[in-house]
Amino acid sequence: MSKSFKASEVAEHKKPDSLWIIIDEDVYDVTKFVDEHPGGKKILQRVGGKDASKQFWKYHNQSILNKYKTPLLIGSLEGKAPSINKPEPPQKIPEPAVATTNQGPAIPIPAETELKESLEPFGDLIPFGDPAWYQGYHSPYYNESHVALRKEVREWVEEKCEPYLNEWEKAKFVPPEVYKEMGTRGYLAGLLGLGYPAQYSKYRVQSVSPEKWDLFHEFVVTDEICRTGSGGFVWNMIGGYGIGLPPLLKFGNKDVVKRVAPDIIHGDKRICLCITEPDAGSDVANLTCEAKKTEDGKHFIVNGEKKWITNGIWADYFTVAVRTGGPGMGGVSVLLIERGEGVTTREMDCQGVHGSGTTYITFEDVKVPVENLIGKENAGFKVIMTNFNHERLGIIIQCNRFSRVLYEESMKYANRRRTFGKKLVEHPVIRMKLAHMARQIEATHNWLENIIYQCSAMGETEAMLKLGGAIAGLKAQATVTFEFCAREAVQIFGGIGYTKGGQGAKVERLYRDVRGYAIPGGSEEIMLDLSIRQSLKVHQALGMKL
Repeated sequence: MSKSFKASEVAEHKKPDSLWIIIDEDVYDVTKFVDEHPGGKKILQRVGGKDASKQFWKYHNQSILNKYKTPLLIGSLEGKAPSINKPEPPQKIPEPAVATTNQGPAIPIPAETELKESLEPFGDLIPFGDPAWYQGYHSPYYNESHVALRKEVREWVEEKCEPYLNEWEKAKFVPPEVYKEMGTRGYLAGLLGLGYPAQYSKYRVQSVSPEKWDLFHEFVVTDEICRTGSGGFVWNMIGGYGIGLPPLLKFGNKDVVKRVAPDIIHGDKRICLCITEPDAGSDVANLTCEAKKTEDGKHFIVNGEKKWITNGIWADYFTVAVRTGGPGMGGVSVLLIERGEGVTTREMDCQGVHGSGTTYITFEDVKVPVENLIGKENAGFKVIMTNFNHERLGIIIQCNRFSRVLYEESMKYANRRRTFGKKLVEHPVIRMKLAHMARQIEATHNWLENIIYQCSAMGETEAMLKLGGAIAGLKAQATVTFEFCAREAVQIFGGIGYTKGGQGAKVERLYRDVRGYAIPGGSEEIMLDLSIRQSLKVHQALGMKL
């Protein structure tokens, strides 16, 4: 049970050998921490024995408090109100049965026989800082299982991940045990766009059973880990995995899948997708990495290079697009290559998404068993195209939550920072920036939810044909929104948003991550053109009349 102190008791501890401070009515003993404080000892000594809340929040965010709370918190002030775990559900607003006008008869309004309850509010309730269903608004897509999963993931992220992100970003490295925990908590199994393949995993998600798992559960997990505001962290967790494993599970040799998949899904081994080459990015049909069959027909010999491959530096397995036939898309196949002789990986130093393991890969006379063919020989383009919808949806989910993070951080900062005698948010130009951020985020999110619902309701082939154009357009919408929000957030934060660490850490980090999302999975220009071309083809087949 937390110990209670009077303010007068705390005031006695203001010397270097016994230094306490108050933050939000909680009492912290910082005596041993002063030497570690990045701002130096004097700052803490000046507020020793006093309420330092104002000074703390001026320079720090919630993740810093979370990081040091456990080792430094010793109690609370007397009379502090207990934390409220569950907000009260919003009261129903009674609707009038009849609307009257000055002229003419009364206008009857149909009354609903039964009002459907919305899910309970969750989070900080900053307007537009979370999706509408978090904030007491009705939604047809979510139920209590999504609520339970959201709570579970958020608690894990806030305790085990968010406090250490600045350190991981600086080191460009995320400890492997964090990825392993994604496996043991059962999350990895549910992030493949394939339901929950329980047959390949001995682990289960605590809050949702495999048979109830749907695409919106996958959405919730991805969305919540993106609240960290780090593309590098998110890609480290699911970047290579979420696009490298699905082709194997859907089209791979059953014996190979049975041997390989469990270790990957458990988080013991890693996989990545290798399509992009030094001379073939969006132009997938012209890739040149070559695979020639041996005379006995038992192996492929692979030679070539792949570039900008997420997670490649740590990968044990590589899902690789290769040329096995003639030019164009008709000569492309996909192979599962296992790390071994002839496989060389070199980490690339990129502008953003630090810690994601972006890699240059060289294959030199790599011997691959024919059983490792994914799909049919010279029919790999179908495998690649089938994978793109899930890859792009992942990018969209990440971009839109990152846009929300930028908006949320900006809204919080604008309510703390004062200029010219008033809060930033009291300046109309700042409210205008926030409004433009919010309208684009909400538009993108609603389109995204509709697309996920369509994917859930359609078969895989129908979804690939009918939704490819819409998903391409939405990918461009999401990355343009992300770029806009990153720019506006930096403008609101000023120099703090240009500086690594501190209050503006997420803003500065995400600003560098923007291009890492706008280019992979299809650049904005390619996506926008594809969205119209593909949609016209689909609707022509549906009977479009022009």
